[in-house]
Amino acid sequence: MIPNQHFHKKWAGGASGHARGPLHVVSWFDQAPKKKSRRLKRTAKQAAIAPRPTGGALRPVVHCPTIKYNSKVRLGRGFSLEELKAAGIPPKFAKTIGICVDKRRVNKSEEAMAVNVARLNEYKAKLILFPKKGAAKNGPIADSSKEECAGAAQLQGVVQPISKPEIEYPMMAVTEEMRAVNQRSTMRLAFIEKKIAGTRLRMKKEKEAEKDKK
Repeated sequence: MIPNQHFHKKWAGGASGHARGPLHVVSWFDQAPKKKSRRLKRTAKQAAIAPRPTGGALRPVVHCPTIKYNSKVRLGRGFSLEELKAAGIPPKFAKTIGICVDKRRVNKSEEAMAVNVARLNEYKAKLILFPKKGAAKNGPIADSSKEECAGAAQLQGVVQPISKPEIEYPMMAVTEEMRAVNQRSTMRLAFIEKKIAGTRLRMKKEKEAEKDKK
């Protein structure tokens, strides 16, 4: 008996570009060393940008597009010019202190703009700004003192991540009167009544029309 073996399959074929041709085997014996090298690169990058945050610049909270997803929020590309103006931060200066700027973005609601302005004000209050050269200067945001700069630590992760509020729903005790009523039957009956309301009205008009003919 000769087994029906399929020797025409190429390993790592298709998307890797080896769908045709000789047998191409891709090994991954360096998985552990690659993991270590990536970790060392991340550590070196964090040390190079210190004391800046490891998660990058501050980004605004925006709503997702389309009706299907506009109830969800995420981090956007950058703050609009109106938001920076309300927070008292010039756009050119904002880029130098770790704030993303998006000149094309337009605010369409006061509530969303107020959230991002509050986000900028919170960032200003917590910001430790190192003087570029010499003594501290008083610009749009004053430079921090030597004591504050000496005690600064590098922030790990995203700057001001989105926090989901914890909603507490009120609970109530179930009484005997509630249990006595079948809510599903009540809702189902109301649904059927609403569904056939137009049919009943049409049949009523047809009966009245027949009576008038007689």
